[in-house]
Amino acid sequence: MNQKIMAICDIEEGYAFRMAEYMLEKVRLPYTLHLFTAASELEKFARREEIAVLLIAESALKLLKEESIRQQVLQMFVLQESEHKEWEDLCYISKYQSPERVVQLMLEYVTDLADWKMEDVERETAVKMIGIYSPVKRCLQTSFALSLGQILSKEHKVLYLNLETYSGLARLLKKEFTADIMDAMYCFQSAREKLVLRMPSIIQNIGGLDYIPPSQHSFGFQEVTGEQWLDFCRDVAMIGQYEFIILDVGEGVNDLFQLLGNCCKIYTVTRDDEFAKAKLDQYEQSLKFNGLEEIAEKTVQCRFPIFRELPENLEMMTRGELAAYVRSIIKEDIYE
Repeated sequence: MNQKIMAICDIEEGYAFRMAEYMLEKVRLPYTLHLFTAASELEKFARREEIAVLLIAESALKLLKEESIRQQVLQMFVLQESEHKEWEDLCYISKYQSPERVVQLMLEYVTDLADWKMEDVERETAVKMIGIYSPVKRCLQTSFALSLGQILSKEHKVLYLNLETYSGLARLLKKEFTADIMDAMYCFQSAREKLVLRMPSIIQNIGGLDYIPPSQHSFGFQEVTGEQWLDFCRDVAMIGQYEFIILDVGEGVNDLFQLLGNCCKIYTVTRDDEFAKAKLDQYEQSLKFNGLEEIAEKTVQCRFPIFRELPENLEMMTRGELAAYVRSIIKEDIYE
């Protein structure tokens, strides 16, 4: 069976090549991609082949015989270059935004992906999930998780997922995210087959470590079940071919113990003061009461020494005293 065709047409060559380059490098599309920088060449091609999806600049569409091209195109998206929309029945996408955003908007409306399975692009990956959780607060849990992830990412494909209700990561990174983990989860729940196409525009990187921006709003976060998080992690691991997923979790996540139970290793950061000891003791008693000794057995308790200085830049978590501590843990526990 021949693969379906997607075509890009724009007489502005630089834009056309940038868009095609992004699709080929960043998005795994279930189409054969064809690029046209002359409307006449697209017209000739369309006489021979049916086009499943056409992304065409407004200026290029005006040069075509509209009805003839529509007969050979199943879905057409117009890159809008002016304020006026000449074809009211077509889907317009503003041309003057990033390729990531253009593709994201287009894929939300593509209708012929229902029968496309993720197995068409996936390879087996034995992902290992590492859980970072502590009932003790303000204990450098996220700093530890980022340092662990950035160090591991020097030699492995690693994804960091922050599953806290209020992570504050956007402010710490001084970034505004157009999509976060709840957008990815919504795509997973409503159109799972499209997740592979959405992920490249959602994934961010910090110090060599891939991450999905954490939830910016708590609405809907606690409605996601542990099983859904686990299935989501498996799909994302296959899409990105990740070897490790680091789960930085808090009490706000649903089915906390189910998530931790599926981790190969769990790190619990604690402190030496009496409040910390009391909270950790209650947590351990809860594990025992619920028959979750397996989680306790996989847990490594971390009591940090007093660090004289911590990195201020979250992209530099492979440096300093904390990083040296984390490297010793990786050598002893993860590469055991």
